[in-house]
Amino acid sequence: MPNADNWQGDVLRDLGGAAQQGGQRPVAAAHDVGAPSRGPGVPAPGGPAQGAGPGAPQRQERSASYAPGAGPHRNTPDSLPVVDGALTGAVRKPCHGEPLVSRAANAVRRIVSSSAAREVAEITRTAERLQQPVTTGRQIAVTSIRGGAGKSTVAALLGTTYAHYRQDPVLLVEADPALGSLPLRLGAQSLRWTAGDVANIVEPQMSLLDVTGYLVQLPDNAWLLPGSQGRIGAMLDTRAYERVMVSLRRYFGVTVVDCETLPAEVARVALSASQARVLTAPATLEGVTSTYNVLEWMKGLPRHVIEGTVVVLTEQTPRAGVDLDKAAQKLESTGAGVQVLPYDRHLAAGGAIRTELLARSTRRAATQLAADVFQLSQKRR
Repeated sequence: MPNADNWQGDVLRDLGGAAQQGGQRPVAAAHDVGAPSRGPGVPAPGGPAQGAGPGAPQRQERSASYAPGAGPHRNTPDSLPVVDGALTGAVRKPCHGEPLVSRAANAVRRIVSSSAAREVAEITRTAERLQQPVTTGRQIAVTSIRGGAGKSTVAALLGTTYAHYRQDPVLLVEADPALGSLPLRLGAQSLRWTAGDVANIVEPQMSLLDVTGYLVQLPDNAWLLPGSQGRIGAMLDTRAYERVMVSLRRYFGVTVVDCETLPAEVARVALSASQARVLTAPATLEGVTSTYNVLEWMKGLPRHVIEGTVVVLTEQTPRAGVDLDKAAQKLESTGAGVQVLPYDRHLAAGGAIRTELLARSTRRAATQLAADVFQLSQKRR
């Protein structure tokens, strides 16, 4: 159990013991307390899709075999694939986020431009913000007003960025059991335990080794707790959500929660309990209008709620349907922050996100968003 003075060090040592005890790769060996921080840059090539392949579910199953809750009195669910085998052949080769011509032009521009040093300095500053230590785990809730706003995509980008930059463990929770797409976006191959299952299993005396036996292991010291196994009708009530989040918070430096769309009850609970909130909206007139109305409603809540909220306008077509500057100005008048996630061919195609295929502008936007939201979460204890 983590102590009050150095809970992150205890967690990392626990992780190292889990790797040796379970026979899996030492996921925390390169992240010992006191080790040099990661260098500046964008999320590591390979992204969530790599390392979450067939090896990850096997590691998960071995860990679960010695977890206290995995005894005979538990009904162990079957492990189900995230994507039906009949559909795997229908998936086309993933494309890069920006055309080859644009990538070549950007490369030449960086070589001849005098702004390269400024760009490196900016990336370094952003990395330092992302690597700040925390005294207690930070919870960041991501939600939207409607489906198709890029909610799960933004949650996956945030979680991937935190896992790349930070030394402490990162957790991604899918609090959207209605056929959410977060496991698919993160490249998970199979799912077994869900948030509803873990709510009935987790106990205060569990170690991180016990807890991670019920999670899906991802690259860069990150884990996923899915909301369902892709079945319609899975339920996650507010009591189960609160039990899971209170129990798991002490093990992870940052937790990113992919919520249901508002005004679902679990989403409202997640927003109120988190230290920072991200509200995604499509960069359309309808998306901006509905989001502005919700922000006006949030102004009636305690002031820290609106001040700890960032709206992410997601461009889902090469040309946005609204003037982004004017839309951002309107939304910022409520007191919330606003950022833009530019159109990216790789993200638009769906499927597992591979960070090495993201457009350069997308990687910069995702890293900046993650740093800003993390800073907001630090202001609220």
